[in-house]
Amino acid sequence: MNGAATFTTVRANGLDFEVLTAGEGDNLALCLHGFPEHALSWRAQIPALVDLGYRVWAPNQRGYGNTLPRPKNVVDYEMQHLIDDVAALIDASGARRVTLIAHDWGGAVAWMYALRPPRPIERLVIMNVPHPAILRARLRDSSAQKLRSWYFLFFQLPVLPELLLGAGHARAIGRVFTQTATNKARFTTDILEVYRDQASRPGVLTAMLNWYRAAPRGMRAQLKLGVPVIDVPTMMVWGEADAALGKETTYGTDAYVSNLRINYLPGISHWVQQDAPDEVNALLQSFLSEPAVQEA
Repeated sequence: MNGAATFTTVRANGLDFEVLTAGEGDNLALCLHGFPEHALSWRAQIPALVDLGYRVWAPNQRGYGNTLPRPKNVVDYEMQHLIDDVAALIDASGARRVTLIAHDWGGAVAWMYALRPPRPIERLVIMNVPHPAILRARLRDSSAQKLRSWYFLFFQLPVLPELLLGAGHARAIGRVFTQTATNKARFTTDILEVYRDQASRPGVLTAMLNWYRAAPRGMRAQLKLGVPVIDVPTMMVWGEADAALGKETTYGTDAYVSNLRINYLPGISHWVQQDAPDEVNALLQSFLSEPAVQEA
């Protein structure tokens, strides 16, 4: 990773966010990680984004890393709080232009943010998480997707998921990557230790799992507000060998996004930006180099 990338603390929405930062200027790329990841999941994209002229912020989201305090209640992880975190980070950055880049749970937050953006964004990049309205429909009508999403129900249980995931210095967290990634060499011992060390800290696994526990009520509340068409230029990047989310959950996204590009990467896992960094970076360069429709 670019040696210029450093961790700093940013106060936003009542929390001290640990943010991996690089680059400078008024054009911000805000990168949101997923579960059970960390800001370092963007390690391969940060130098590429800086080369494109962005100031990059990759925060450890609420509950993760050294972002403190770590809220203890499930309700503190409902979607509106996560959206407010993004808006507050944008405010704290002082940036005049913002591109939101997100994966997995970060992508769920980014989709919801883009439905009713509290602050303007110029572009949206989503990796391996479907539009929430489509995921809701697939969970209703697809037995295959229901089976793939079994873990979501398991994570609703108290205590047991923490015990199983945390055993042996969070051995299962490392296996989440090594057992499902396509290019396992991309997940070095050093990066797996970051993920395992994080999950082994007191209270972190509960915070991470509370994203799932808060989701049913929080997501329902957001969708009840309506599902307006997203009109910012949007790119989806999708690793087709995703063990948790079927490719079919991307079909029909163009009904919810007016300016959409979808790029499928055959044989690449859910951990797409880590599994296929060169391919993802090339797609980012192509998409982000295009003139922005919204620019005057």
